[in-house]
Amino acid sequence: MPGIMTLLAILGLLLQLACGPQQTAEDGAPDGITRVQLALNWFPEAQHGGYYAAQLHGYYLEQHVEVEILGGGPDAPVVQMVATGQVEFGLTNADGVINARAAGAPIVALFAPYQINPRCIVVHESTGITRIEQLEDLTLALSQRPAFSQFLRKRFPFRNVAVVPYHGSVTPFLEDERFAMQGYVFSEPVVARRLGADARALMVADTGFNPYASVLIATEATVRQRPALVAAVVAASRRGWSQYLDAPLTTNQHILALNPEMDMEILAAGAELSRDLVLDEVAAAEGIGHMSRQRWQLLEEQMLEAEVIEAGQVQAEQCYTLEFLAATPSP
Repeated sequence: MPGIMTLLAILGLLLQLACGPQQTAEDGAPDGITRVQLALNWFPEAQHGGYYAAQLHGYYLEQHVEVEILGGGPDAPVVQMVATGQVEFGLTNADGVINARAAGAPIVALFAPYQINPRCIVVHESTGITRIEQLEDLTLALSQRPAFSQFLRKRFPFRNVAVVPYHGSVTPFLEDERFAMQGYVFSEPVVARRLGADARALMVADTGFNPYASVLIATEATVRQRPALVAAVVAASRRGWSQYLDAPLTTNQHILALNPEMDMEILAAGAELSRDLVLDEVAAAEGIGHMSRQRWQLLEEQMLEAEVIEAGQVQAEQCYTLEFLAATPSP
């Protein structure tokens, strides 16, 4: 089971951490500022815009928290870093939370900005492929660990499709019309088009597999022992996402400085595309970042279908909490 053995290796440390009181950052902060770290699940991009906006515009500091945001990359070990206490907060998708809990790591989702998952499969328009179930006679670059890749391969025939590892580069796509790759709708396909490719993005969410994305996570221990800190980070993050989607320019300039592989046009497109993925009817009714038990239950069932987890390993209601969203009105 992808990622499970690695996560099992950390359980001994988790048990040790749970056995005794832990010193909190507040205990050693004479200036009244709590200092924490937030680990990203990818290189800085538009998908992280709201968190960077909260940092850049001082929303975390207004809550007396200083958040250091750590960049990630392909298969970044965010869950392990959070579960072992290397960082207080991290970002993953909802399926990453379920995977972690299946392995015994007590990770909890706190806030989920992307109601519609931005994951896509990028193909060349010249192939005539318009739906993921039509993929055939090509090479497909997929990460092996995420549940979405296993779900797709279990659900669809993928006739004569050679699945190869995904390394985060669009170069093979540019060089081969019969090459397809995973991506985020506001990243890989936008970059590929800028470089002259006839890229078409096929949304994985359209297959019914639609985990919340860029989800803010912490451990059960952090939620239980440091609720004021969690509430502060959630409140500032929620405000940051509202700010980013309303006026992304300054934040995008900051992201560009951190990740020169992007450019301002790509980041602007990312912010614009993110609006529809974040500000859907659920966000309009419940506020940015809302989660539902029905969505978590469906995802658990889909991961069982894909044989990513086993029956009885996860209870959907334990994967998330609405406590801090209820206390934080959406801007």
